[in-house]
Amino acid sequence: MISENISSDNIIPPIFKYDAELREQHPHIAGIDEAGRGPLAGPVVAAAVILPSGCVLPGIRDSKKTTEIERKGLFWSIVHNADSVGVGIIGPEVIDEINILESTKLAMKIAVEELTLTPDLLLIDAVKLTKVDIKQRSMFKGESVSASIAAASIIAKVVRDDIMMDYHEKYPVYRFKNHKGYSTKAHMELIQTHGPCSIHRMSFNKVKDVKLPFGD
Repeated sequence: MISENISSDNIIPPIFKYDAELREQHPHIAGIDEAGRGPLAGPVVAAAVILPSGCVLPGIRDSKKTTEIERKGLFWSIVHNADSVGVGIIGPEVIDEINILESTKLAMKIAVEELTLTPDLLLIDAVKLTKVDIKQRSMFKGESVSASIAAASIIAKVVRDDIMMDYHEKYPVYRFKNHKGYSTKAHMELIQTHGPCSIHRMSFNKVKDVKLPFGD
C-alpha cells in the first residue's frame, strides 16, 4: 500500500481533509489514540502519528472498523509513510497502581516523547494531556474525524494485539489470542477456573471480585 499525493485533481477524503485544513497553521500534527483501556489483562498502548502533508494513505479509518488483515497492511503503510511514529506502553502493574485513565495519559505522553519531530498540535481521542506542553485538541470519536488519530488507533491496536499474542504463548490456558484480554464470557470463565495471572488487572472489579473454586 502506497500513499497518494493530494492535488487539485483529487477529492480529499473527509478524514484527511480535516487534518489538511489544520496544517495551514500547524504543519506538524500528531494524532494520538490508545488501545486497551477496557480489557481485564495486558497493557494499555498509545500511539502518536505525524502524517506528512500532501498525501493520503488509502483505507485509513478507525481501527475498530478494520479487519485484522487490513490493520496489518495499514500498520506498515503508516510506518513507512509517516513523518514520525511514537508508541507508549503501560503494563498492568502500573494500571493497578495509578488507575487506567492516568495510565492511558501516561502512555500517550510517552508516545509523544518518542516522536522524532516536535508536533505543533496534538489531536487526541477523548483525552486531555495536562502534563504535555503542546497545543492540543481533545476530540470525541476523533478516530472517525482525523486521519492522524485514525492512524494512531491502528498503530496502537496492532502493537497491543501482538503483545497479547505473545502473552498467549506464555499463558496459553487463558487463550489471549482469542479475546486479547477483553471481558468475554469465555475469558471470564477461564479466570473463574484458573484464577488471574500476572498480567490481569487486579484493580478491575471483574477480576478482583472473581470467586475462585474451593474458596481460594
